Amino acid sequence: MKKPNQLPKMYCNLFGHDYQVTKRVTYHVKEYTCRHCKTQLTTNSNGSLTKLTPKFKEINAILERIHNSRTQRLKNKNLSSSIY
Repeated sequence: MKKPNQLPKMYCNLFGHDYQVTKRVTYHVKEYTCRHCKTQLTTNSNGSLTKLTPKFKEINAILERIHNSRTQRLKNKNLSSSIY
């Protein structure tokens, strides 16, 4: 069996994670991934970071769908009101 490379995890243990935003779900909810060890986090309902589990992935997908439809509806409303 091949052992996974432990160097990225050791780096994060010594120097801390280097998180980058990988997905913007809404204006306030984002998904993050560590550049070194690929750990994934997301923003929870309290605004703090939590591990990105399948349950949170599903929640984020639903939030993103609702957010996109709401912003699209507002854009359409603003366009139609500016015509008159």
